[in-house]
Amino acid sequence: MASTVTTSKDSAATSRPGYGRLLRTRGAWTFLLPGFAARQPFAMLTLSIVLLVQHTTGSYGVAGAVAAVTGVSMALFAPYTGRLADRHGQRAVLVPGVLVHAAAGLALTALALNGAPLWALFAAAVPTGASVPQVGPMVRARWGVRLKGSPLMATAAAFESVTDEFTFVVGPLLATALCTTVDPSAGLVAEAALTLVGGLLFAAQKGTQPPVATSGDGHTRVRHASALRVPGVRVLIVTFLGIGSVFGGMQVSLAAFTESIGEPGLNGVLYGVFAAGNMLAGLACGAIAWKAAPRRRLIVAYAALALAASALWTADSALLLGALGLLVGMCIAPALITGYTLVESLVPAGARTEAFTWLTGAVALGQAAAVTVAGQFEDRLWDGAGFLVPMGGTLLALATLLALRSRLAGAPRGRTVARGMGHREPVAVD
Repeated sequence: MASTVTTSKDSAATSRPGYGRLLRTRGAWTFLLPGFAARQPFAMLTLSIVLLVQHTTGSYGVAGAVAAVTGVSMALFAPYTGRLADRHGQRAVLVPGVLVHAAAGLALTALALNGAPLWALFAAAVPTGASVPQVGPMVRARWGVRLKGSPLMATAAAFESVTDEFTFVVGPLLATALCTTVDPSAGLVAEAALTLVGGLLFAAQKGTQPPVATSGDGHTRVRHASALRVPGVRVLIVTFLGIGSVFGGMQVSLAAFTESIGEPGLNGVLYGVFAAGNMLAGLACGAIAWKAAPRRRLIVAYAALALAASALWTADSALLLGALGLLVGMCIAPALITGYTLVESLVPAGARTEAFTWLTGAVALGQAAAVTVAGQFEDRLWDGAGFLVPMGGTLLALATLLALRSRLAGAPRGRTVARGMGHREPVAVD
């Protein structure tokens, strides 16, 4: 495995990689700003569907089921979107995707408002989820191109987690405000419009998108190893499913809890507190020069997350629930950041967008399952029973992570693998 020799000056600089240095990366702002706009709607989608469908049907179970179909559809199609982006370029995938998503989201809104049967809502939810633009993984892939061989990659992973969580501070607040003060459909309509505008602006930044890998004769490679074949990626998928169960369980259960106490407007506030904890922890993770190995950090962070999530169902007041939500959020960021960092060491560059979308899809799938189960719990059991879902999801994922942790180790010497961003480029195979 290749090693890199640095001078003492370089070592001093790389031991303290900070956000200021990261944001001075040439060309970064050209994809960061439109990328933020394009991923903002993702934080609004599930909650907007839940609030709209619950309003039109009166059932959290039905609302959760429709949102779950959207999440499952996204989880199934996201990895293939990432693979197509690796092969054909991000712009070629993103432009038609945002057009389909906006149309499907508006169709779902119209069907819900007109009292369409459940099968029709499911039919509209499938393309809505399948076409969700995978902007987060695309931004991470662009960082990979810009930071090739740089120690700033871990800082970039933390920065992206913070950006994701900032969208989950703003998104639920915006969706709740629109659905409760303007119209129950306003959240989903705004989500479709923001996706269209933000996605097209991001797609227009052609200069920073990763180059499409080609063979020696200039044609796109026809043989690609799937990121799913890497054992460590499969372990990370399970851990991210557990994280998705937290997001989904919190969204439904917070909405049900705030309605049960007669304060539905607190839903966005409480979810914003949860996301703010995630964002603050993400900022701290990016500012720390970690000495512990990523695998160990992931296990510790995930154990803390499972412990915190296990206490949610005991909350009997908005204040206590807000405090526990903040704690859970603070435990999620280290697990997410470390998971994405491990991808950099496990997966070759030509498959990283796909790997990132597998993880994003795993979160969506876990969220979809959690929304469905939590909605049923809230309808059939007691107020707050949906909080049992994050507890169960994280405990099961933690058990899997502990049992299969050896698969997160890097490849042995003598094999060419991605290590940070200083990997060897794979050779074209005719």
